[in-house]
Order: sequence, then C-alpha cells, then structure tokens
Amino acid sequence: MTQIVVLPNAQLCPDGAVIEVEPGQTVCDALLANDIDIEHACEKSCACTTCHVIVREGFTSLAEADELEEDLLDKAWGLEPQSRLSCQAVVATTNLVVEIPRYTINMVSEGKK
Repeated sequence: MTQIVVLPNAQLCPDGAVIEVEPGQTVCDALLANDIDIEHACEKSCACTTCHVIVREGFTSLAEADELEEDLLDKAWGLEPQSRLSCQAVVATTNLVVEIPRYTINMVSEGKK
C-alpha cells in the first residue's frame, strides 16, 4: 500500500488526512474513495482542471503528464511546477504528499464556453 498525505483544505479536508491506497489507482479515485470530495466536473476524463492538485512530495514517482493534461494544466488556478490533474496521476509505490488548491476553475458551473 502507498500512503497519500493530504494537506489541510478548508472546504474538503480541514484537518488533512493520511490515506492508504493500492498502487495503480489515480489520486482522484483514492481521494474520492476516502471521502475527500475533490471536484471532478468532467467525470475524470481529462477534459477540465477541477481535480487539479499540487504534489508536494513524491512528484517524480508519477508517470509524466501527457500533452493533453499539460495543455489543461496551463488553465488551472494556482499552477505550480508540481501540478497534476488528480484524475491522470496514477499512484505508484512512493508515498505522496498532495495539496488541493483553495480554488478551482469550473467553466461549466461558471457559465463559460
């Protein structure tokens, strides 16, 4: 099992969390399975940026982002060099520390096209 430390997020996980996940699962699925209701407006199809996370530790253990994910990340609020879409970041055997940004951009709910 791989450990994911989720840093505190005022709305989704005020006290932070430590969860154990099976390698091969996405960060998004791991969070959702552990009652951390990260937004995922495109239903995890790599078509939005609402599940954006910042991987504070263990970033290099993740497979590289593909071109589509990189293009979408350019539109994410609070983009950092260690940013990933959690629906695309597959957990390996290295423990991770992730931060869920305070804000997200949801073009569907914000009425943008």
